Amino acid sequence: MKRILFVDDESKILDGIRRMLHADRERWDMQFAMGGEAALQACEAGSFDVVISDMRMPGMDGATLLGHVRDRFPSTARIVLSGYSDGGLSTRAVPVAHRFLAKPCNGAELQATIERVCILQDLLSSAELRQLIGAVGELPSLSSTYTSLLQAVQDPNASIQQVAEIIEHDMGMSAKVLQLVNSAFFGLAQTVTTVQRAASFLGMETIKNLALASETFRVFAPDSRIPQSVCESIQKHAHRAASVASALPVAPKGSRDVTVLSALLHDVGRLILASKMPDKFCAVLARATERGCEDFEAEEELLGISHAEIGAYLLGLWGFPNLAVEAIAHHHRPTRIPHSGLDSSVAVYVADLLANELNDHPQDSTGSELKESDRDCLEKLGVLPRFAEFRELALHSSN
Repeated sequence: MKRILFVDDESKILDGIRRMLHADRERWDMQFAMGGEAALQACEAGSFDVVISDMRMPGMDGATLLGHVRDRFPSTARIVLSGYSDGGLSTRAVPVAHRFLAKPCNGAELQATIERVCILQDLLSSAELRQLIGAVGELPSLSSTYTSLLQAVQDPNASIQQVAEIIEHDMGMSAKVLQLVNSAFFGLAQTVTTVQRAASFLGMETIKNLALASETFRVFAPDSRIPQSVCESIQKHAHRAASVASALPVAPKGSRDVTVLSALLHDVGRLILASKMPDKFCAVLARATERGCEDFEAEEELLGISHAEIGAYLLGLWGFPNLAVEAIAHHHRPTRIPHSGLDSSVAVYVADLLANELNDHPQDSTGSELKESDRDCLEKLGVLPRFAEFRELALHSSN
């Protein structure tokens, strides 16, 4: 039985949640705490799978509480339930909360959010990885990108479009601005899946606060054993894959933006491993070189899971669209789930493959240099006959 802790400084609010979720008492062990201090005492007495807290509370507010939960109980999912849209509060909450819900929140939305978080926790069988990923509040950025962003947000002549273009070149920054803009703090009617739109909604002042006055954006300081070039290549490959995905004829057409987003963030798990588990990251690189295999195959051997599932788990916790989470989780093994033509998951796999192929075999217009495993996968997905067409589109997208 999943243990859920609800935190608020108003007893009427807690009573309302108790009544709203009364039918779920058989499947969830629900506890209620008045204020941050009481919540921390409850966490010390017994671990919780999910903590859902109000933002504005006297004494210890929601951001402070969830910061303590992140540091002391990292495997616990952290959700903000707030009726305020204060910009300063939102930037404080982003590094410590996985999800954001508006107050008042209807029972169906609250149930669905808790269910999705619990399902994600069950999918990641390793307790060590759950704790590690649960503690991630931000993704590392390259120092050159971060410097460019700082210069732009402090330049009175810089446009929001210029700032968005800088953010688009960085997986970590892109993920955070999309997490924030789709949170309850902004109350948008539709999910935003492009960095350009996200930056426009957030505005220059909020992005400036993220860059200067919060811990949301952090420069990547890699372990001395990890060359800076490795991190740069991860970011470069992500941007190229997104460019390729934007050129592919994805079906349905309405899923194009989320497909491009998925391609941009498909290797987020590699950033997590490099920044949070450098020993294992280095071991994976060594194993892949020794065996002559792909990095994700070495990860599966050493960790029992690959960066694909690790990245998908984090983005799922952060509330990214299910379609994106699914595409990222399966981008190395797309045949694990059913498909219909060139859907988002297949397109992200193809974009990842083509981004590598254009780099490794720039003259191979027919796909003759493809690995047998990739050829078999494309055939099972039913898109092998279209490989030359896709490659031509990818070639034009990167020019």
